Amino acid sequence: MTTGFFSSVDDVAEKLAGTGYLASPAVATTVFLADRLGKPLLVEGPAGVGKTELAKAVTEVTGARLVRLQCYEGVDESRALYEWNHAKQLLRITAGRGESWDETRTDIFGEEFLLPRPLLTAIRSDQPTVLLIDETDKADVEVEGLLLEVLSDFQITVPELGTITASRRPFTVLTSNASRELSEALRRRCLFVHIGFPEEELERRIVTLKVPGLDSALAASVVRVVGALRAMDLRKAPSVSETIDWARTLLALGADRLDERIVRETLGVLLKHQEDITQAAAKLDLDAV
Repeated sequence: MTTGFFSSVDDVAEKLAGTGYLASPAVATTVFLADRLGKPLLVEGPAGVGKTELAKAVTEVTGARLVRLQCYEGVDESRALYEWNHAKQLLRITAGRGESWDETRTDIFGEEFLLPRPLLTAIRSDQPTVLLIDETDKADVEVEGLLLEVLSDFQITVPELGTITASRRPFTVLTSNASRELSEALRRRCLFVHIGFPEEELERRIVTLKVPGLDSALAASVVRVVGALRAMDLRKAPSVSETIDWARTLLALGADRLDERIVRETLGVLLKHQEDITQAAAKLDLDAV
């Protein structure tokens, strides 16, 4: 079952570019295949390279509804799938004291008392929907079991109500920073694409697009310096989002070129650990980049 959002790989690249998301050929191809085949898309890579933004860009170009499950340690079935409105159920039980338990039980486990969470919301939606399962690797391993039925058959079983199957499959994007290895069972259900740090030319285009008004020569210098920082043995290399933030910082400061003073004063925009800032300040040679 396809979602039919895109007609070709070029169509994906063109439409995403219209939102300000410059997709590499590999990303555009995988998005097209996920759309055409109706398969979930697993996007892996370091933080800040545009994994979540990809889902948001697809949402924007398709006019779909974005449903987001933000994963974290401790997220469980009640946060991901559904839960029952226990307070409302209790009121119903209290109001129906003259009824038999069988009558009450049938009533309190009906639609009126069901609280759908992101996964069930996306499965039941009859309008175009993008389901974003963000930072999947931060969830406990047990949560992956909850995802298997959703991602293989796009259905969810609620014991009291039966199996609910999607009438219109959501375009599904899972993101992972690879902080832990995801199970092979989960990976098998998805198409996979890795988004790493972009090539210098692509990153320069991204900076130019995201920071209008920045001089082209300064944009090129920004990208080269960031590339030099990524080549160092840092605790956390600067991401694309931090490159953009730095470019915006330089524009706000009215800088027209990079010099040692401006770089040292603004390293905190790019690097978020003091040991990285200290190392960069000692090793970065602007003349060499």
